[in-house]
Amino acid sequence: NMQKKSDLVLYNNYPYNPGGNFIKRILWHYINALVFKTSLFPFYWIKNFLLRLFGAKLGNMVEVKPGVNIKYPWNLTIGDEVWIGENVWIDNLVMVTIGSNICISQGVILLTGSHNYKIPSFDLITGTIVLEDGVWLGAMSIVNKGITVSSHAILSAGSVATKDLEAYAIYQGNPAVKVRDREINLA
Repeated sequence: NMQKKSDLVLYNNYPYNPGGNFIKRILWHYINALVFKTSLFPFYWIKNFLLRLFGAKLGNMVEVKPGVNIKYPWNLTIGDEVWIGENVWIDNLVMVTIGSNICISQGVILLTGSHNYKIPSFDLITGTIVLEDGVWLGAMSIVNKGITVSSHAILSAGSVATKDLEAYAIYQGNPAVKVRDREINLA
């Protein structure tokens, strides 16, 4: 029985293009390492200024905590009143859209890329991520490529979103499944 095997020498990410020119990508690599991925610059306004400078679209009151890794700011849109916790990884090979009033807890990973494991060359595949208003991503959760997390949905700590999440629902597990509706009580 002859098994087919992966052959990474054949890898080709065409037609993928990360955007920005080579110099811009190199500059961002170092700014990301020196300002975002460390705790040396705790000031939100500096981070927001740099994100905008490199093409991100940001609303008001965006708080980017220490240790955050953002692949390409030009593929990032963030609304108003957004908290991005420590050690979040936004691996935005393609567009990530984050609405308003969102909490992205510590260690969350937003993955817009993967690989086609069904072919020997293991080619890159990508898909956008959309977080609609009011979403809460629990600590250490993962949102995979091509996923929309609908308005006010919750992805519980450590859970993995492999399909779209319904509005006002709470999801848990790997793969994440709906466990109940989200109710918001007015005081």
